[in-house]
Amino acid sequence: MMNQTEFTNALENFAGTCMQNGKIDTDLYEKYEVQRGLRDKNGNGVVSGLTKISTIEASKIIDGKKVPCEGQLFYRGYNIQDLVRGMTQTNRFGFEEISYLLLFGTLPTKQQLENFADTLAFSRTLPTNFVRDVIMKAPSKDMMNSLSRSVLTLASYDPNAADISIPNVLRQCLMLISLFPVLSVYGYHAYNHYEREESMYIHHPDKNLSTSENLLRLLRADKQYTPLEAHVLDLALILHMEHGGGNNSTFTTHVVSSSGTDTYAAITAALSSLKGPKHGGANIKVVEMMDDLRKNVYDTSDREAVKNYLVKLLHREAFDKKGLIYGMGHAVYSKSDPRAEIFKGFVEKLSVAKQRHDDFNLYAMIEELAPEVIAEERRIYKGVSANVDFFSGFVYSMLDIPLELFTPIFAIARIVGWSAHRIEELINMDKIIRPAYVSVMPSTNYIPMEER
Repeated sequence: MMNQTEFTNALENFAGTCMQNGKIDTDLYEKYEVQRGLRDKNGNGVVSGLTKISTIEASKIIDGKKVPCEGQLFYRGYNIQDLVRGMTQTNRFGFEEISYLLLFGTLPTKQQLENFADTLAFSRTLPTNFVRDVIMKAPSKDMMNSLSRSVLTLASYDPNAADISIPNVLRQCLMLISLFPVLSVYGYHAYNHYEREESMYIHHPDKNLSTSENLLRLLRADKQYTPLEAHVLDLALILHMEHGGGNNSTFTTHVVSSSGTDTYAAITAALSSLKGPKHGGANIKVVEMMDDLRKNVYDTSDREAVKNYLVKLLHREAFDKKGLIYGMGHAVYSKSDPRAEIFKGFVEKLSVAKQRHDDFNLYAMIEELAPEVIAEERRIYKGVSANVDFFSGFVYSMLDIPLELFTPIFAIARIVGWSAHRIEELINMDKIIRPAYVSVMPSTNYIPMEER
């Protein structure tokens, strides 16, 4: 029998073989005109489908040429800035209203919104003993894995789990939209209790509260929060709710849904995509990067010292040595990310209320300096600006939301977009999404065992 040392050595050898025989010459991508990451050299995405759910605008055609413009984001044809303005002018929560818009394609009337909110509240109930039997067993520091496990287990409680008719899928999606905050927060409390030996409290949602209010109520021991806290979190959820359809997790939803699988499997696949640090974990990286900056820059109000730190980041001499300034740049936007532009004003208000305006000033300084540093140090094909993740981690930290819940909160928002895209795929689906790959492995003759 193999012992542990032999097992470890064998794995290292296997991994070495994988690396040696799995590497593909990058020149071959150009030779066969394969767009790596489904994006060309100019960052334009390969068109893989049609959607009516949302639109990203990052450039305009002027005199026949593609010219970068200020970023715009549209939900079902409505500019996100207009939607946010409409909510803030009347000081109302918008998560439920914008969810209705994305799912059904129209803005709700007052009565429709009340019925929809009641439907979500009715759906916000876990099966009997689910918390004890599923969430509290084998708690994990990885909240996204815990959330995925809970979603897959919910399928066992659904007698119509495999039914992909639109009414049934809509029922399932509304339930998951309602339950994601509950599953995420309960999962964190279980981990915090069993792994960190902290006190555990399981609060029940209040059917009269909005999604953001319930999230804060469930998370905090005393159930208390301020209206400003709830409204800023509500805005964060709206801004993360949907983004053009071409992002990794939403594309995953389309691909998996096209196979005809059930809602629980499709949403779990999307969760698995989102948990990747290149997708949903960016705001965590921003917070960690800022912590490292404070440790290594004596005076964070000194612009030159902060700029030198940013240069070190790009030279792989600071933080995680990946050569990145996290929270800067976006795959589509160049001049500006409209979500970051909207968010910034609310972030400043919260920073004043939380007595962290000095921190906000540091973020604002980096937002200004980073594009200059990147332009000086790198060859770039388009402009660089702060993205929404640059500010969202700062907001979550001011709301005393633990780092483990940063990506789940992204999921709590994006489940709405995933649901809308799943339904859109099922309504229009006639073929499984099956991309083509070019094989660059030459054929070879079989070698008998004794001759290898």
